[in-house]
Amino acid sequence: MAVVRSLSKKPAKTPALATPTDLDSAKAQKVADAINRVLADSFVLYLKTKNFHWHVSGKHFRDYHLLLDEQADTIQATIDPLAERVRKIGCRTVHSFGEILKLTGLKENDEPYVSPEAMFAELIADNKAAIKTMREAHEICDEAEDIATASLLEEYVDEAEKRLWFLFETNQNRQDSAT
Repeated sequence: MAVVRSLSKKPAKTPALATPTDLDSAKAQKVADAINRVLADSFVLYLKTKNFHWHVSGKHFRDYHLLLDEQADTIQATIDPLAERVRKIGCRTVHSFGEILKLTGLKENDEPYVSPEAMFAELIADNKAAIKTMREAHEICDEAEDIATASLLEEYVDEAEKRLWFLFETNQNRQDSAT
């Protein structure tokens, strides 16, 4: 016997959070929406970086493997503070991978093989996009006078720029005289 689920059933309305904040509720929601986009990018970038860490191969395997693991760790370390910040301002954060995939501008990579050069090129583009999303969120935080969230973003933009720099330099197509 098949179970039939009604598609017309409306989800129960979730009660508003009672978290106290001095931020205007409409501005706080704009901040939350922007940070949820940052979180979505962070989740996808983390998973992609970890995927590439697991599957990198070739002449510089050890260096690339360690670099990607370090980068995945720095991305992962940003997720919880940002999600908790959204909750601190009385808003809801992302709930599922489905929601994350709707909010992100990044694309997953499920190819069975990706060359190290292509991995780094993809991560360079994704880190640039993630930085852009963080900068846009920072502007919204400034408009909302949310200095705490803006401060987190400033630190995370700096970390993302460092990741971008390392990826870029690692992916340069030049031969060192030592090789």
